[in-house]
Amino acid sequence: MSERLQPGDVAPAFTLPDADGTEVSLSDRKGRKVIVYFYPAALTPGCTKQACDFTDNLELLAGAGYDVIGISPDSPEKLAKFREKESLRVTLLADPDKKVTEAYGAYGEKKNYGKTYLGVIRSTVVVDEEGKVERALYNVRATGHVAKIIKDLGI
Repeated sequence: MSERLQPGDVAPAFTLPDADGTEVSLSDRKGRKVIVYFYPAALTPGCTKQACDFTDNLELLAGAGYDVIGISPDSPEKLAKFREKESLRVTLLADPDKKVTEAYGAYGEKKNYGKTYLGVIRSTVVVDEEGKVERALYNVRATGHVAKIIKDLGI
């Protein structure tokens, strides 16, 4: 199981392909605040709700200086389908080997219907302009999470 990040930690660097196969790096966003969120699977109800919430609030977040990046173990092709089907405008990145997900502490033991298994833990990490962790939230709910972030960040 991976270590969870704490405020003040340096956010792990990453370069991953987006839905079009274009490489996107956290370092490309230096000087901007970035909300990096991890979700288990594209095209599932909870993940769709969360991605749509971020898309619906993208202008508000961007206006406050935040970029939004969603990361899942899905392939770029699946992310492209997800983006088209749901008209998503957030940047979606593919992490099929889960290296970035693990580096951010968003992979580990989960419980569902009494079974314990390893999987992606729905998590959100807010990275400041200097590349440091401002907040790290783990085991978040898909519904209502974006509204809570907006409130917590004072936007």
